[in-house]
Amino acid sequence: MVETMRDPYAILGVRRNAGPDEIKAAWRSLAKAVHPDHNQDDPTAAERFAEAGKAYELLRDPKLRSRYDYARREAELRRMEAMKAKRRSPAQEEPPVDAETAEEAASQIFGADARKKAERPAPKPAPKAQPRPAAKEPARDAERPAQAAPAAEAKPEPAVELQPEAAARTEAPLMQRAAAPAAELVAAIVRRIRGRASKTAEKVPDLTIDVAVSIEDMINRQRLSVELPDGEVLKVQIPPGAVDGQAIRLAEQGYRVTGMTRGDVVATLRVNQDGAFRTQGLDLMTTLPIDLQGAVLGCEQVIETPLGSVTVTVPAWSGSDRVIRLEGRGLPGTYGAHGDLLVELRLVLPDTPDDKILDLMRSQRDGLYL
Repeated sequence: MVETMRDPYAILGVRRNAGPDEIKAAWRSLAKAVHPDHNQDDPTAAERFAEAGKAYELLRDPKLRSRYDYARREAELRRMEAMKAKRRSPAQEEPPVDAETAEEAASQIFGADARKKAERPAPKPAPKAQPRPAAKEPARDAERPAQAAPAAEAKPEPAVELQPEAAARTEAPLMQRAAAPAAELVAAIVRRIRGRASKTAEKVPDLTIDVAVSIEDMINRQRLSVELPDGEVLKVQIPPGAVDGQAIRLAEQGYRVTGMTRGDVVATLRVNQDGAFRTQGLDLMTTLPIDLQGAVLGCEQVIETPLGSVTVTVPAWSGSDRVIRLEGRGLPGTYGAHGDLLVELRLVLPDTPDDKILDLMRSQRDGLYL
């Protein structure tokens, strides 16, 4: 099951270190959003609902989750080892283009082309012997055999007259190096330093950034302006159903490097949780203070939320830390779904002591009746 399904963390939209409560809340919000009964016009709703259920079943079980995390880490290690092995493999030479290539020029600069020179047949240098003697100088011809004998033993190949074509070949490397474009030469030097001389352009690593957003931004799906480390300003559109910690990938918007494919930007949404309202998946959470009378007898209070005013009905005899759920009052999701508003009650006492409340509590404690 783990091998055939997508990343369960990505399916539920939670971080990899998310706790059980966060995973459960994310599952409830997602299940409500993709439930087939609420998406009868969507033929893929049942499939997405089943996928979300499998992801939740995997992550809610500590053993299955640990096994999945271990398998994912092992797969990542294997992938990294394969990339390292590929980088250590011998680099492929680029095909020459009518002249000495930039790679060859870079090899000359770094003194690393001795092996290539040994493999590449170089034109034989002209012997330092005197020019071909004329027929009318027999005396010199008679003296030369004794002097040329050692050279003949060391190199049996006969001396060949240097033709105009051979002379042109000896001058070719100098002219070819001059013909190598400066841009190609610089790119070859960079690849030589990095040890990645290759025909195929590699992709620049992704740029990961955090984007601070407010709850109002999430509700209105704002288009935010984000400044990258290199000073470039990027527009990030909040997608439908986005939650805190969700990653948005912007293809080919990252760093630029000459000779490589431009990288992506991975923007992670970070919702401000310091205000009166917090988020948990698509749900909004807040705290409602009530006095002793409202907690014992029950009451109704109107509170202002990012989605407008809402009336909270507090049942009688409600203790502190009780949570009242108002369905459909949370963040908007996909396909018209909404999260819930979770109101946590907090019992508070007046700033100054109330004599009636004190007498009542004493009577309850001491058994006295007024």
